[in-house]
Amino acid sequence: MTQVRVGVFGLLGSGNLGNDGSLEAVLGYLRTEHPDAPVDALCGGPDVVTARYGIPATRLHWNRGEYRTASRAGALATKGLGKLVDVARTAAWVRRHDVVIVPGMGVLEATLPLRPWGFPYSLFLLCASGRLFGTKVALVSVGAAEIRVRPTRVLVRWAARLAAYRSYRDAQSRDAMRAMGVNTARDAVYPDLAFALPAPAATPNEGTVCVGVMDFHGGNDDRARAEEIHRRYLDGTTRFVRRLVEDGRRVRLLTGDDCDVTVVEAIIDAVDSPLVTAAETASLADLMKETASADTVVATRYHNLICALKSGTPTLALTYAAKSDALMERMGLGAYCHPAREVDADRLIEQFRDLEKHSAELRQTLAERNRAAAQHLTHQFNALTDALFPATGRTHAPRGNR
Repeated sequence: MTQVRVGVFGLLGSGNLGNDGSLEAVLGYLRTEHPDAPVDALCGGPDVVTARYGIPATRLHWNRGEYRTASRAGALATKGLGKLVDVARTAAWVRRHDVVIVPGMGVLEATLPLRPWGFPYSLFLLCASGRLFGTKVALVSVGAAEIRVRPTRVLVRWAARLAAYRSYRDAQSRDAMRAMGVNTARDAVYPDLAFALPAPAATPNEGTVCVGVMDFHGGNDDRARAEEIHRRYLDGTTRFVRRLVEDGRRVRLLTGDDCDVTVVEAIIDAVDSPLVTAAETASLADLMKETASADTVVATRYHNLICALKSGTPTLALTYAAKSDALMERMGLGAYCHPAREVDADRLIEQFRDLEKHSAELRQTLAERNRAAAQHLTHQFNALTDALFPATGRTHAPRGNR
């Protein structure tokens, strides 16, 4: 029996804790079920991935300035050259593997600003190379949303079509890919991979509220109103935090990406109270510890919500996309959603007080839903073994929400 060579792919190690949490969940599965399989990564932050997870990693893009805005002729030419070089680099990396896993993440959506020649192009190169060289590419518990911008839509649709295995983190994602012309008849829906991570014991610190913030400027279709949306979000969230402080509550500000730090700093400066502090978090485990020690959580970024829900803490979501509403509904907290584009501090305080009023019963609901999510993800990993590791696969038929 030969070893199955496994690659993991994505914007990993780049400062987004949700992406890295999905990678951690997949690595846990591989190390438990396939410990002899050599694993390496093609990713955004190779040095971070190697240092944190102990696997070899290669930089996703040849051009180190890929995600910096280019205006000068030289920078534009370098970007164009990088796109051509990445065709060969990606193909060569894929060819060295039997299996490539894209762990979670919203790789098939554009709910945040996204250019077609950025990650959608990279994902297309991956899946096309996999089809060319017979490498199985698996999109595992990924997020998707229907995309209107034609170049992005085309790249994402073809990437999904060329993948050997697809599963989604919610039914809306599967429906979106079907609406964009992908045959999803054999695709499964499972919870987000972060629900496979261990959760810390709940240790509520009476009076503490975790508020997860985001450098939010709307989605891909909101570019013309991006600054207005950001200003309204920041103003509303700041007013809400100030109201909590006026009630004598301690507030811990959480982030989920490096870019969120500017929002934390703006809120701390505006409220100017020792009751408001910023949590230092380097992983989803750190975020879960913070949320587990709070009475309640109010959060925007998707994986901040997951961490709060996974830790069993009553949570109110500032939602910016259907994925957040779907997550809250699935976990039994669908009534506690508030639009991130239209943050109304007065209404948010009303919802927050109602959330705290029902805290005990919501904690019980979350405990039950978390057990079900963990069991469902066990089915997902069994299905992955059967689909990607046939020589070492199990004899059972994989189960799941087909």
